[in-house]
Amino acid sequence: MRYAPAHQVTPPHEEQRLLRTALSAGDAALLEEVVELRARNEQLGQALASRAEIDQARGMLMALAPCSSDRAWELLVDVSQHCNIKLRDVAAALVATTEDQMLPQPIGRELRQALRHFQATGRG
Repeated sequence: MRYAPAHQVTPPHEEQRLLRTALSAGDAALLEEVVELRARNEQLGQALASRAEIDQARGMLMALAPCSSDRAWELLVDVSQHCNIKLRDVAAALVATTEDQMLPQPIGRELRQALRHFQATGRG
């Protein structure tokens, strides 16, 4: 499940307008801090939302390889780096295969290669 904020976050262009029209330096500093905290909060929300999918993908790799949780993480990182796709997106694509969705070709190709290498060497 994807993270959906409970309320509408002020768009960046509106936040910038608020900063420009602040009445005093103190107000501007406060508004700048609010903007920064909102951005950080959004990033944390996205990280929490993707954590479950990443953990599911790790479990899938642990069953496929079989391997440890740490090694499954390394396999996901390798695929992510070789495909130049964010790790959370690789994990989401892998988990989506449980709902009859096809694994994108670049991810599937890199994952097969990483698993073959892991099985051949026992280390990846």
